[in-house]
Amino acid sequence: MKTIKYIFVTGGVCSSLGKGISSSSIGALLESRDFIISMTKIDPYINVDAGTMSPFQHGEVFVTDDGAETDLDLGNYERFTNASLSKRNSITTGQVYEEVIKRERKGDYLGRCVQVIPHITDEIKHRIKSSSEKDADISIIEIGGTVGDIESIPFLEAARQFITDVGKDNVLFIHLTLIPMVKADEFKTKPTQHSVQKLREIGIQPDILLCRIEGDMDMQMKKKISLFTNVEEEAVIDAVNIKHSIYEVPLHFEDRNLTDVIIRKLKLKESKKDLKIWRNLVETIKNPKHHLKIGVIGKYIELQDSYKSIYEALNHGGINNNAKLEFIRIQSEKVKDDNIAELVKGLDGILIPGGFGERGIDGMVTAARFARENKLPYLGLCLGMQIMVIEYARNVLDFKDANSTEFDTQTPYPVISLLEEQEGVDKKGGANDSIIMKNTRLFSAYKTEKISERHRHRYEFNNSYKKTFIDKGLVIASTTDDGSLVESVEWNNHPFGVGVQFHPEFKSKPFSPHPLFSEFIKMVISSKK
Repeated sequence: MKTIKYIFVTGGVCSSLGKGISSSSIGALLESRDFIISMTKIDPYINVDAGTMSPFQHGEVFVTDDGAETDLDLGNYERFTNASLSKRNSITTGQVYEEVIKRERKGDYLGRCVQVIPHITDEIKHRIKSSSEKDADISIIEIGGTVGDIESIPFLEAARQFITDVGKDNVLFIHLTLIPMVKADEFKTKPTQHSVQKLREIGIQPDILLCRIEGDMDMQMKKKISLFTNVEEEAVIDAVNIKHSIYEVPLHFEDRNLTDVIIRKLKLKESKKDLKIWRNLVETIKNPKHHLKIGVIGKYIELQDSYKSIYEALNHGGINNNAKLEFIRIQSEKVKDDNIAELVKGLDGILIPGGFGERGIDGMVTAARFARENKLPYLGLCLGMQIMVIEYARNVLDFKDANSTEFDTQTPYPVISLLEEQEGVDKKGGANDSIIMKNTRLFSAYKTEKISERHRHRYEFNNSYKKTFIDKGLVIASTTDDGSLVESVEWNNHPFGVGVQFHPEFKSKPFSPHPLFSEFIKMVISSKK
């Protein structure tokens, strides 16, 4: 049986240091050496998954092909690597305790006292091992939160047990920490020392330190950190703030010999490295031919991570068209009939993303109308498509109070509604097939009739109004494979007015940009000319 190597990535000092990007970059570097990797995220929160969390607090919910609603870091994993992700690759405290309690209720523990050690830690280890693909050489596990958090302790203890379970040569601990600057050019290593000390109290000696720092790390600082943390100097690596793009991070780590250190410490077989595609990508990003302003009009624009995959997919479309994008974030609640022209002045295109609830809907409808009437390139995702339908019904069909039953249960024109079979259903997503109509903008983008995309919704286009919309010029661009549900709509005689019920942003990668985003940016450039 194949021996899998395990890399655990932990964080210290404070949160939001970039464990997800660091883990993804490590995965990309190991793939560049021909290793097959698997990637898993552990979230210590008690929620079973990320599906019910507020985008303001937690950022976007990333949906996998099997419909799992997960942490946004799984999106980074998919964008940086070839790892195949599913619900198994997202582990939470809620899942672990739910399973252990369920088994206890069934009597599986034969009346024994159920405890954190060994029962909870055994379930954690089982889930980590089960999350790895059978053909994987290396499994990378990111443990969310910060060392010292009480909720992280069972996961760190389970990680520690891997040392004896699979052998020290098969386990590597990488700790991401912070070197803060308290005065001009005065960096302090003490927080890193204390963070490592916390890990060592649990029984984990980090093998590699990634040190976030706003500046250069000199040899004296490396020696000091190495001395106080028992990590060799070569394995103390600076993780500086990247100037142009997150896709520079793998190259930065490679230049610091991180991959070589990992290979040596895990006693892996040396192989030829190939980072040509990464270097070409970064070179393209640094030297764009076009500069575009794209407005994102949504409910959660205050937090960058709320629409993380959308921004990345747009950037991928930009890279594919040799364009650098500047995002203008507009809070939909602030959009009114009398200020929309000023708000979108200077924009080359707009995008309306997904969301739930009534807040800010009228502002989105106003923006959609402006884009339609003024030939401003528009892309609507999920809710953004439903907004197109509502706006068209109100202003073209003259159904003045048209709405979605999600926002107005008493609307006389429920052009978007909850289907009977969706009543009481909590699961909203996963990958589904769609059929694209020829001679549509969507077909020009995909260049194929059948596609598979991920969904996260319950409300649908109301087929009772389908013929009325078609008669008034709205294009039905795609449907579900059985033809029962509308999956996308388009505006006629418009440079680019497309709305899709699915979430194409979840399947875009820097090396294989999603065709819909590439087509959108292509037409934005064309329209601007």
